[in-house]
Amino acid sequence: MKKVIGVALLLVAAVVLLVVLIHQGTAQQAQDPPAQEEMALPDSGHTLRILGQDGQVTEMDLNQYLWGVVAAEMPASFEEEALKAQAVAARTYALNKGPTDNHPDADLCTDYACCQAWISRADAQANWGDSAIEYTNKITAAVAETGNQVILYDGQLIDAVFHSSSAAATQDAVEVWGNDVPYLQSVPSPEGSDVPNYESQVTLSAQEFQEAFLAARPEADLSGEPSTWVGEVQTTEGGSVHAVTIGGVTVTGAQARQIFGLRSASFTLTYDGSQFVFDVTGFGHGVGMSQYGADAMALEGSTYTEILQHYYTGVTVEECPAEFYPN
Repeated sequence: MKKVIGVALLLVAAVVLLVVLIHQGTAQQAQDPPAQEEMALPDSGHTLRILGQDGQVTEMDLNQYLWGVVAAEMPASFEEEALKAQAVAARTYALNKGPTDNHPDADLCTDYACCQAWISRADAQANWGDSAIEYTNKITAAVAETGNQVILYDGQLIDAVFHSSSAAATQDAVEVWGNDVPYLQSVPSPEGSDVPNYESQVTLSAQEFQEAFLAARPEADLSGEPSTWVGEVQTTEGGSVHAVTIGGVTVTGAQARQIFGLRSASFTLTYDGSQFVFDVTGFGHGVGMSQYGADAMALEGSTYTEILQHYYTGVTVEECPAEFYPN
């Protein structure tokens, strides 16, 4: 009889334990969010010819191309409205570009120095790690939810240039490139010191400074005391360097940026008796939309249309007319 009671007790205990385990499992499932699924990227119905880094030209759906541009050009952690602004700017840029001497057989290339940066979905997801699906879906939504929208000025696609960050204001195209573009004017930009590498510094010895400048402008006179080499510095309305005279030769701020490897043309230049010091603010050419400024505006509640109309003066954001799509 004792054996029967013991077996019965064991069975009851086993049943109770099983019930507890099932309850815990059910509770855990209720707490765990469902696994996030990757959103499908819709086709645009329009194809571009893209020259890749491998030298091959690939036909690619416009939306697939735009996904890779947004992923490469703007941090996926940015606000959704900023990502949408980037998507519309990238779409406008892509449809306005077309073949050039650098890629005569392709509409665009993936070299950021020529066109727009681009990254494959697989490479982007590998970079994002645990955030891969979240960021993939944010960029997919930015491309899909802006439909076929582009930026127009007087009914024409604009040259939708953009850059990483500005020093309080963007730059007027005429002061940077010499071309007066009505929609590329200097406007305030709200990004602040929390932008990564917003302020940077480049220091060069007198010899390094001399060698770098003479390599670009050998006609300059960099003899005598280094403290006498730098002359007048002219600034733009946006606070960038418009032109600087070095060794009797005047170069633009953009040229000085390239010669000395600076992050932007918004800089001050001093000589402390032993070396030249460039204190630089922002990153990029400073014309058009500031990406970090766009994110700051989105954080403050601006829509992507408001962001684009702030950075590109006098434009409209609307469905792309059929005439601007590639044949």
